[in-house]
Amino acid sequence: QGELVESGGGLVQAGGSLRLSCTAFGRTISSAAMGWFRQAPGKEREFVAAISRSGSVTNYADSVKGRFTISRDNAKNTVYLEMNSLEPEDTAVYYCAADSTSWLSTINRRASAYERWGHGTQVTVAS
Repeated sequence: QGELVESGGGLVQAGGSLRLSCTAFGRTISSAAMGWFRQAPGKEREFVAAISRSGSVTNYADSVKGRFTISRDNAKNTVYLEMNSLEPEDTAVYYCAADSTSWLSTINRRASAYERWGHGTQVTVAS
């Protein structure tokens, strides 16, 4: 199945930036749409952003649109989430996930569509 490993989380002041990375080991991501999800304490896991297999289509949750950017580098087997203008409400564990059943230029916002998940990286935004 392969493993997804997130990195880049940490503690940042409100208004600051972080870049999360998700690297796949043991299996290429080039055949998968990739997504980022997050889960705050006491809340359900929610969709953040996704990028199609081709990289030509991206989609964002309304709460992060204009502040976050998802990208992928298939040669490095890595997906990124650039997060700017961070707010305390962005505090959560961020997970990346792979959907190997997607078509070339389609994405899915539902967590149930993704069959591979990383273990998550903590992002804490201080006010």
